[in-house]
Amino acid sequence: MSNAPLMPMATAVWLVENTTLTFKQIANFCNLHEVEVQGIADGEVAKGIKAYNPIMSGQLSREEIDLSSKDKDRPLKIKSLDIEISNEDKKIKKYIPLSKRQDKPDSALWLIKQHNILKDSQIAKLVGITKNSVTSIRNKSYWNYNNLSPKDPIALNLFTQKDLIDAIAKAERRIKREKKEKEKNKVINKN
Repeated sequence: MSNAPLMPMATAVWLVENTTLTFKQIANFCNLHEVEVQGIADGEVAKGIKAYNPIMSGQLSREEIDLSSKDKDRPLKIKSLDIEISNEDKKIKKYIPLSKRQDKPDSALWLIKQHNILKDSQIAKLVGITKNSVTSIRNKSYWNYNNLSPKDPIALNLFTQKDLIDAIAKAERRIKREKKEKEKNKVINKN
């Protein structure tokens, strides 16, 4: 069973529907019994199972299927057992429940008070509100400013501690860069 394709029954359905392979070849490849493959072809087995294309998943090549189709005694050879299932952090917008959305301006206020080196755009990106909202909170012109109370966004699970540390580090680099620019301009203006 170790070298069976991913989703063997669904793969068998696809092979029955889309190739001229023998039931025995499909059964051997999918680690199924030949009678099960016959049942798939007759529509008695695997009813409702959506066909799974082993070519698209990289487990079989069209050439491999063609070679085995021409030679009924040739078994199908699985191309790759290592199907790449990505686990990279993708930028997926996390759903924020309605009850927590009202915490976003409170979190922005907390960030403004606790980490005033962060730019409005950084706060907006972290908390998930518009830059204009952050600017109006900073200027105390936000429509609901009097009802805001600073709340820690990490405790509210709006973003992670790592996200905040990264944002602060970026802001510190920006401040150093701006300081160097000012000093450079002072030296140029003196001369």
